[in-house]
Amino acid sequence: MRFDFIKHHRKEFPLTFMCEHLGVNRSSFYTWCDRPESLRSRTDQVISADIRRLFKQNRQRYGSPRIHKALQDEGTHIGRKRVERLMQKQGLRALHRNRHQPSYRYQQKTPPAPNILQRDFSPVAPDTVWAGDITQVDTPRGTLYLAVVMDLYSREIVGWSLQSKQDAKLVNDALQLAIGRRQPQSGILVHTDQGTQYRSADYQNTLRRNGFVCSMSRKGNCWDNAPVESFFRTLKVESLYPDKPQDLHTARKQVFEYIEKYYNRRRIHSALGYQTPADWNAKAIKVDNFCVH
Repeated sequence: MRFDFIKHHRKEFPLTFMCEHLGVNRSSFYTWCDRPESLRSRTDQVISADIRRLFKQNRQRYGSPRIHKALQDEGTHIGRKRVERLMQKQGLRALHRNRHQPSYRYQQKTPPAPNILQRDFSPVAPDTVWAGDITQVDTPRGTLYLAVVMDLYSREIVGWSLQSKQDAKLVNDALQLAIGRRQPQSGILVHTDQGTQYRSADYQNTLRRNGFVCSMSRKGNCWDNAPVESFFRTLKVESLYPDKPQDLHTARKQVFEYIEKYYNRRRIHSALGYQTPADWNAKAIKVDNFCVH
């Protein structure tokens, strides 16, 4: 997952910088990139080109069901789910009217989880309680949305995603990055607000697959997730407000540098006895090793 993250952000950040701060060996990354492409991957490229052609020919009016039928009519036998996946990967989405009522029905089908955390923001071990939320990053040339996953034990941002859409993919990508980095055991309590992104099928399925427990704040109560709210305020006051990014590329770079280079590694926290998240985690590892021996 880290290799894939680096590959898709090479145009935004220096390779050496990302490898260093994500704990990746650069030669291993190059080896991963040089792996021979699978037959399925090559086939996906061919089919993706056909999908783009049909999508353009029909003036962005075809969703995956109609694209699937058009491919079949041309003699390409492929599953509908595969078409849907390839369209999502390319960001191809059919034009549609704005709708309001389905949002209400969606919430009725996916009720919020109970507030299990109950503002207990001081877990006794790493990777036992995570918290997540979304904030907006504005620039004169557009807006980005930042989703983070914080380990409440050390206040470290263990996963994050910065995208142009505030959707389920945004929060799910942040959670997947946290899982890939920390390789946690099941049973983690993951606390968020009641946003529809966190109540989506994709996000909830990720929680279930990994054996995580879902907890949600009470409606409209930001204090139920105070540590993450505090992080967003700190990020903006210390980075985004003094040096307001003038474009999306600069915003991405600032957020990356603040989280990965400064906040997690160098910024001391009063809640941690004025230690950095990295030092606090190192201390926990030493204590754990002492107990084992």
